[in-house]
Amino acid sequence: MPPTVPTPRVPPEGDAYASWYGRVLGWAVTAGPPAQLVTGIGFDVLELPSDAGAAVLRRPVATGPVALMGRRMRFLVAAGSAEELDGLLDWLEWGGVALDLAALGAGGRITAPAPPGMSVRDSPRGAAVWLRPPEQGCEALLPALPGQGRAVGPRPGKGTAGPDLVRLVAAAATECHRARLGRRTSAACQPLAFS
Repeated sequence: MPPTVPTPRVPPEGDAYASWYGRVLGWAVTAGPPAQLVTGIGFDVLELPSDAGAAVLRRPVATGPVALMGRRMRFLVAAGSAEELDGLLDWLEWGGVALDLAALGAGGRITAPAPPGMSVRDSPRGAAVWLRPPEQGCEALLPALPGQGRAVGPRPGKGTAGPDLVRLVAAAATECHRARLGRRTSAACQPLAFS
């Protein structure tokens, strides 16, 4: 009988990620590989093309944590915000315009980026990374609609209230539209290839 070789005892990368998110941030996570962050509990996600997301980050619009996964950028927003996206877009007069802007809420999942301080060198190409990493307790300051129980304006000793979801969605819609038009324009300007 051949000798049995024990399996390695080093936890897979996805499990280390899941452990960190659960232990440090208290977020709902499913173990990997790859580890997945569950949306709709502590946060929702506003997802858009990375070129549009980069333009939003250059604007003077406050955001919460932001992750990049391939060609998509993910802005964390307050839980329940995904349900508001269509109504906000209509109210901002973007309803019916193809924007490539989506929201993930209850029951959704995103790939967990490497936690802040953990090496991303060994992560596969195109793996999710934090552009603006989360911190413990950041859920209280995620972009949200002003409402009951949510302060607007300065708070003693705390600065201003969390970022405004309406401003973030307005900026995201504008930049998604600009990026889409830019991609169409550059494709139309390509020289024709003749055989």
